[in-house]
Amino acid sequence: MNATTTFIGHIGRKTLDAGGALRVTLAFTARILLHFFARRTYNSASRMVFIHQFYFTAIQILPLFLLVAVIFGSLVNGMAFQVIKNLGLTDFLGRLLMGFIVTEIGPFITVLLIALRSSSAINAEIAVMKVNQELNTLEYFRIDLIDYLFVPRILSGMLSMVLLSSLFAMVVLTIGLFVSSVVFGTSVDAYIETLLNSTTLPDMVVVLLKCALFGFFITLIPIRRGLQASQDLSSIPVAVLNGMVMVFVAIVVIEVLSSIVRFI
Repeated sequence: MNATTTFIGHIGRKTLDAGGALRVTLAFTARILLHFFARRTYNSASRMVFIHQFYFTAIQILPLFLLVAVIFGSLVNGMAFQVIKNLGLTDFLGRLLMGFIVTEIGPFITVLLIALRSSSAINAEIAVMKVNQELNTLEYFRIDLIDYLFVPRILSGMLSMVLLSSLFAMVVLTIGLFVSSVVFGTSVDAYIETLLNSTTLPDMVVVLLKCALFGFFITLIPIRRGLQASQDLSSIPVAVLNGMVMVFVAIVVIEVLSSIVRFI
């Protein structure tokens, strides 16, 4: 009886802790969104931070990102086109490229690369600033942390996610044109027409919203977890680890919800 009671109590405490953390995160998200639409947020200092963050998130990663896109595009297009040819499913070429690679695989690989590189860096950066009391110093000089630190990073993550995912799609589709011309003898006009016939406006809207949500949460969560670091240096790796776990949970949840919306 005591073991059962202890177990139930443990589950109850975990549930309450999770609910409290979710409530705090939602309140923090609401504060961020309010600052999104405030004109005073976009001052010269915030714009400079945004430029630096965008360079770090989207520009510096370009060589690695393009290499991954080319390798992935070559492998997937080569294998998929050959399978389609062997099975006589040429009519499904456009659906494969637009309905699976562009709308599902492209954003997923992009968000993984950005999360592994930028989310962990943002998490560690905010945690270190919290431990070193740099955040308190900024607040002492009446610098709004949301305007100066948080919003520029989140906007940079959102814009980087949308642009890099679009670049990934362009690379894969360009490689697909080459492979299609070799395997099927498809002309450029026929290839473009196939892609356009397989593209729907709702799917493109869902993909853009999904990319924006990916970018929002893979930067917001690390910021929130970094703020939870204590004054102890040992709390930094714990904050980063917890933040990255929550980032990947958010990625999976957004991916599942977007798939449900697409297929309803």
